[in-house]
Amino acid sequence: MSAALPKSAQMSVESPSLEPSCCDTAAHALSIVRDGVITGEGPTTKGRVHFSRSLDADDTAWCTRILTATAVNDQPVSRAEAEALFEINEAATERTDGGRFDDLLAKAVAHYAASASGVKVPPRNVALAQEIESWAPSYASRVNSEMLEWIAGQMRGKRHNNRRLMAMVATFLGATALPLAGQLPNVFDIGM
Repeated sequence: MSAALPKSAQMSVESPSLEPSCCDTAAHALSIVRDGVITGEGPTTKGRVHFSRSLDADDTAWCTRILTATAVNDQPVSRAEAEALFEINEAATERTDGGRFDDLLAKAVAHYAASASGVKVPPRNVALAQEIESWAPSYASRVNSEMLEWIAGQMRGKRHNNRRLMAMVATFLGATALPLAGQLPNVFDIGM
């Protein structure tokens, strides 16, 4: 994602906890973003007006910066990072980012699901920047049913529907024709 970083994201020296050194510290940094979304306060909201429970373009830029940091760029997105993104998604009751976070969430979850299924995935800066349709379908037939069940579990009963993520899951299901297809009503009732 080539979005310009907000001033607050450029000043990471003041917030070393937001500079990931591994997937675990990246997940922790994402939890700091989540806390800022919930409270409207913290290192990710400094220098700007931020309302509690809102997600804006700066919050999405923080997530992108954390997920594509040099230390983690060549590693697959981890389950902890994907779960932290789902928590951010659920924490934000208002969105003013033009759908950028939904796009990032779908791409990061696809990256995690493919890698956790044993598939070699592109570096994060490539996978999170490109349209999901340009790389994910080639991995779809190799995503295992446990990953699809995990994604469905994360999405089930949530307040916010991510149409991008639902479309990605549908692509994976369509390409794989898994036994999970019998559970489609349970997966897709969350978005209807």
